[in-house]
Amino acid sequence: MKKLRVGVIGVGYFGQFHAEKYHRMDEVELVGVADINPTRSRKIARGFNTNAYYNYEDLYDKVDAVSIAVPTPIHYHVTKDFVSRGIDVLLEKPITNTLRHADELIEIAEKRQCVFQVGHQERFNAAIMALEGSLIDPMFIESHRLSPFLQRAAGVDVVLDLMIHDIQVILSMVDSSIQSIQAVGVPIVSPYLDIANARIEFENGCIANVTASRVSKEKMRKIRIFQSTAYFSIDFVSQKITVLSKDSKGRKPLFPGVFAEDIEIAKNDPLELEIKSFVERVRDRKLPLVSGLDGKKALEVALRITDQIQRNIEKRKKFNGFMV
Repeated sequence: MKKLRVGVIGVGYFGQFHAEKYHRMDEVELVGVADINPTRSRKIARGFNTNAYYNYEDLYDKVDAVSIAVPTPIHYHVTKDFVSRGIDVLLEKPITNTLRHADELIEIAEKRQCVFQVGHQERFNAAIMALEGSLIDPMFIESHRLSPFLQRAAGVDVVLDLMIHDIQVILSMVDSSIQSIQAVGVPIVSPYLDIANARIEFENGCIANVTASRVSKEKMRKIRIFQSTAYFSIDFVSQKITVLSKDSKGRKPLFPGVFAEDIEIAKNDPLELEIKSFVERVRDRKLPLVSGLDGKKALEVALRITDQIQRNIEKRKKFNGFMV
């Protein structure tokens, strides 16, 4: 089988890991990496025995597919340049920072028949994948995604930086349109929102309470799902699932009528699995697990949350001004 020629655009914190995964794949040839920092590009290229480029345009005629891991504000421009030329793209989340640009990328990719996958890697987390078939009709979902502040993420707010991971996972679990969103948040150490909480009410009655913070002392990535038959507690970091249910089969009694079980899961590398899935979709031309449309839906909810928070901030400013 002919090797798939790939490149990585942007080899900062995330991009370097994309390059590493491609380098280790037998069916892939890592043609080159491109970064506006030539020192960085050369360093990563040396580490993975490939070519370094300053201008990503130099890769147009050398690759079949690319990973794009540039800063969010330039996702649109870089991705458009590749899909417009019929080159398949795995784009780190979020898809873009505007819905208009997301729509345009999706339209171009469809017109050029490109595989367009958005990098929401939690969908490839072993714990999430192990839930397949177990979720019947979630009634309440609660997620917490907390992290210390990282300078590399200072260019976007915490909703697009962290919360959007959980938004996309929740949208994949709840088969319903959103009825309303209530949200609050504040900037702490950056000009953007650093802490945010959103209450998402779906038309089918399910409620999701989503919290994200990047000013936490400790890292936490957890989600809890309640349905009529069971309660699932998932730790994304440790890739563990705890199930509480009325079914006593193979489970320990927690209290009368309720039994608990820790599910044994073979841990995986979500990014590696995401990239392998992308390569497979490039080969078989099937729809990715997280398509451009899926990425746009997550962005739409994230922007609604951000807009709600900003309106609340302005309302408080006016109220405080009136009180003075």
